[in-house]
Amino acid sequence: MGLTAKDIEHLKEALQQAVVKCSERCLYQSAKWAAELLDSIPDASPAEVEQRAAGGVGNYVHPAFFPSADPVEAALEAKELNRYLLAKSFFDCKEFDRCAAVFLPESILSGVLSAKLSEINSPRGKGKASAALPADHALPALSQRSLFLALYAKVISGEKRKDEDSEMILGPQDLGAVVNKQLLIVSRFLERWFAERQTEDGEGLPPSQGFLEYLYGMVLVKQKNDLTAKEYLMQSVHIFPWNWGCWLELTNLISRTEELEKIAPHLPQNIMSFIFHANTRVNLYQQGQDLAASLNDLLNIFPTSSFLLTCKALLNYHSKDLMTAEQDFSNLLALHPHRLDSLDHYSNILYVLNSRPKLAFLAHLCSSIDKFRPESCVVIGNYYSLLSLHEKAVQYFRRALTLDRSCLSAWTLMGHEYVELKNTHAAIESYRRAVDVNRRDYRAWYGLGQTYEVLEMHAYALWYYKKAAGLRPWDGKMWQAVGSCLQKMGRDRDGIKALKRALLADTYYDSTASSFGSAGPVDRMAQMDPEVLLQIASMYDRLDEEDEAKAYMELCMAQEDGGAAGAEGAGLGDSVAIHHDSPGGVASDGETEGAERASGHEGTGVTVATSKARMWLARHAMRTEDYPAANRLATELCQDGVEVEEAKALIREARSRMELSNMMDR
Repeated sequence: MGLTAKDIEHLKEALQQAVVKCSERCLYQSAKWAAELLDSIPDASPAEVEQRAAGGVGNYVHPAFFPSADPVEAALEAKELNRYLLAKSFFDCKEFDRCAAVFLPESILSGVLSAKLSEINSPRGKGKASAALPADHALPALSQRSLFLALYAKVISGEKRKDEDSEMILGPQDLGAVVNKQLLIVSRFLERWFAERQTEDGEGLPPSQGFLEYLYGMVLVKQKNDLTAKEYLMQSVHIFPWNWGCWLELTNLISRTEELEKIAPHLPQNIMSFIFHANTRVNLYQQGQDLAASLNDLLNIFPTSSFLLTCKALLNYHSKDLMTAEQDFSNLLALHPHRLDSLDHYSNILYVLNSRPKLAFLAHLCSSIDKFRPESCVVIGNYYSLLSLHEKAVQYFRRALTLDRSCLSAWTLMGHEYVELKNTHAAIESYRRAVDVNRRDYRAWYGLGQTYEVLEMHAYALWYYKKAAGLRPWDGKMWQAVGSCLQKMGRDRDGIKALKRALLADTYYDSTASSFGSAGPVDRMAQMDPEVLLQIASMYDRLDEEDEAKAYMELCMAQEDGGAAGAEGAGLGDSVAIHHDSPGGVASDGETEGAERASGHEGTGVTVATSKARMWLARHAMRTEDYPAANRLATELCQDGVEVEEAKALIREARSRMELSNMMDR
């Protein structure tokens, strides 16, 4: 993606206008995002700066500070300026009810909301909608900027009161049933506002600025009316595409890649749509070189963007390339040392890597910057969890949720801690709340499956595991959980299919270990989990399919040396590849060399799984009267130091049978 110098200037100007317009409407997170993106664009050369300075800036006014292009809106904004400044100062001081009352006192609101939509849309009133209603029922003549600020203050006031009315986190009365009572008022007002603009009389009204569509979409999302919300949010990004908060609401409504591809042609074709597409794919746990290339293209334009650098780190994290992800977050922290956004993900990576010193440093840094940010509390909770101080970790995750009940990481991680504390009821409730916040969180679905499996409720566990596997179809851990659950339910045939999918998934992540650098293809038969192979073999054994069981036992044992070279079942690639859409397909001629290099990796060495496979093969050899093979396998078991007594008994029996056979041959 290449932009000319003129394109860069237009981009800067658009982002500057976005910062001003979002700040005017108190959309501070969107304004911050646009300002950070603006700051990440490299500065112009000194020669260009001098040339602009020579042009003179005496009477220059930046377009971001121009009045509205529509004369009616501009006149209303000029007329309301004093009241607007008063309302905005109230909002900045967090006096949301006072802010709303400046433009929409209760007397006006009650009159407007008492009018029925049928009166507005009736044939008799068409063309004279406002005139047909009593004066106290008509919508107030306000600019869209002031109307947005008043209604947005109403929503924030309702959210604040909702948090105040909520019980203690996971307390006896915390049922998650407290609602924002202002949503209905704002929803009805905006419904009336949009309805009047659709009448014949509404044709002469000023064009929409896009922010009220965003607000209505946000309210509809909170009311669980996702389809209508998506329509209004898409209208908003078409009118004003630089409001990042609107794009984020759209991202949260998309749960599948198919949904993203479906709406993509209906979105405005500009750089914001490109950023939205990349961010949504990262949030949907997608991987691949094309996504990495998209992020690299964006980073060429915004080299120091903290948001895009975070997306790059998360892409590596979701691809299980933890070392690269850790390095990305470390570089991001060095570049923006006071930024706390997304550091909870960094702490998760350090936790998995068992990097206690770095996690301790991160916890101390977050605490020194702002100890009352939800991200700081999650980082500190992760640190205490790594120290196995689970009660203290729960305390910090609760603190994060007290500050922000929609903090997804805190709900999920608190569920993990309750599992460690054997409090399954609290764990299930924590995971359920995480799913309510974000239904795309596979960790919460997987945690629910684990918890129900501990309770031996395998049917429930299987359902939740399948949800997690649907969100992460190429994560072997998800399919292994599905297969193990099916095995416990006695559904061996289905369990075998799931575990074969787990083997394919693991090779997929190995072959795409680094999204930002070619890792080369990996032979699917070279790297396999012995535990999974043993499970598959055991299920075949229970199904009385001895040939398949033997082949997988040999393949399991072959993992000690790093592959399937010594296994008679080396042709099992076709058996494992049960899905035609698997990424581990047949390598092209140019990929063969890389596959051969990958197959030369070190094996697992002797494990409990490979020893069990060796014992099964030794017994099978005894049953089939292959006494030399049984003697060899049992001898290897004695060298492994696993089940030595039984192995010695097999050796004695095999040797006696061999001696008896030799005597009979004579």
